[in-house]
This record gives sequence, C-alpha cells and structure tokens, in this order.
Amino acid sequence: MDIRKRSTLITLGAIALGYGALRTAPSLLPEKLELEQLEHPAGFRKFIAGESSRSFDPFVGLDTPESNADTARKEAAFVRVSNNICDALYGELNVSSAMVPMASFSDYYCPYCRVQTKRLAEITNAMPNQVAVAWHELPLLGDSSNLAAKAALAAKRQGAYVSFHERLMTTPFQASPEYLSRLAGDLGVDENRLIMDMESAEVVQELENSSALARVFAFVGTPALVIGRTVVQGQISDKLIHEIIDLEGSEGWNTICATT
Repeated sequence: MDIRKRSTLITLGAIALGYGALRTAPSLLPEKLELEQLEHPAGFRKFIAGESSRSFDPFVGLDTPESNADTARKEAAFVRVSNNICDALYGELNVSSAMVPMASFSDYYCPYCRVQTKRLAEITNAMPNQVAVAWHELPLLGDSSNLAAKAALAAKRQGAYVSFHERLMTTPFQASPEYLSRLAGDLGVDENRLIMDMESAEVVQELENSSALARVFAFVGTPALVIGRTVVQGQISDKLIHEIIDLEGSEGWNTICATT
C-alpha cells in the first residue's frame, strides 16, 4: 500500500474514532469557567477545554525537514501577526464595539471541529448583532486537510467561502483534485480560477498567518478558539461559549486590542 493510500485510511479511521468519542465527550467537558492570564500575548487569558484533534493526529513525527526559505517565511509570518494580533485574528470582520468577535481555528477532517463549527454557526445565526466569527484554516491532518484549506480560501476569492466551508465540513469524502472539481461545479465556482488561486501568494500567506497565530497562542490541535481576548484550546460546550461571550462583552474585549 502506498503512503498516500495509507495516510488516507489512517485519517478516515481517526475521523471515525473521533465521532465515536463524541458520543461521550460532551458530558466530560469542564463546565466551570476558570481563566489563566497569559504572559504572552499580554492581556489575553486562557481556558483549557475539552477534546481536540491532537489525540489522534497520525502525522506527528512524519514531517519532512524544512528548507531555509520555509523557515524564513514562518518567522516572517510570526512577526507579522505578532505586530497586530487583533487585526490578524479579526481583521476580516466588521464588528462594532458592542459585538464580540470569535476566531475559530479548525481542520476539515478533525471530528471535533465538525461538531464545534456547526454549533458556532448556530450561535452566530441566533445572535447576529452580538457575535461574529472569523474562520481560520489550520490544516494539521495531512495532505487532504491542506488541499481542502487551500480550496476553501481560493473559493473565498470568488465569494464562495461559506458554501465551500459548509460542504467540506460535512462531506464523508477526502479532498482530492477530482472531488474539488465536482464541488466547484456544484457550487458554481470557476474551477480554473480556483486551481490558480489555491497556489496564489495571497492564499499561502493567509495559511501562514493562521499557522503563526496558532504558534502565538500555543495551540496544539484543533478546534481552537479566541473569543475576544479569551483563548480556548479544544471543544467546549455552548454554555461556556455563551459565558465567555457575556464576559468579554461586559469587560470590553476591544480595550486590549487597542493596545496590541
């Protein structure tokens, strides 16, 4: 069996195991909101939550050595987002001071991400004047994850990010050039432009920025959230999400963003 097929089978097996774990995981999630101040970035605080994709990432330790150019790009992205963390997190959102922004970091083949993404969408649909979500691609589970993330960001250049995002988060299929071609046709996206944009400097930089933000906040897996100035690693309940939203709204999350 070649490496690509083996990796695909391992990833699909991980997704299946993850969905099985989700049957019991919600009842095990901590329900008490306890926050720990972060030394860096200053002003942010951390809540360590529940389940994440790190527990069954089959690709740990299999990375190929980075070139000097790759390392330099990662360091440049780290500096870029560190210089204005709030803009890197929420810059694409048009939020008023009365709203609380959320930044969601996910992988399309992380089962916990699929559950939490659906719940975040429901929360924002129910509270459109109170919260908004910036979706960050953080592909950690191999080639299919990376391909899907690039396709979603390329689709965003044609105004089709939400539809691509929703389909990729719910499909049982692994992303492949053939699948993405069918998906583009189904959603009315220009396939040739999609392919070109997937390898564009803008899409590459967007992925580098999200990866750099994950490094800033020391995320070790997906899903991960930043709600206002509260950092969350792992899946959490709707109850806790609402508690953090209320806390950020009452404390004025944007005061810290004015100084970062």
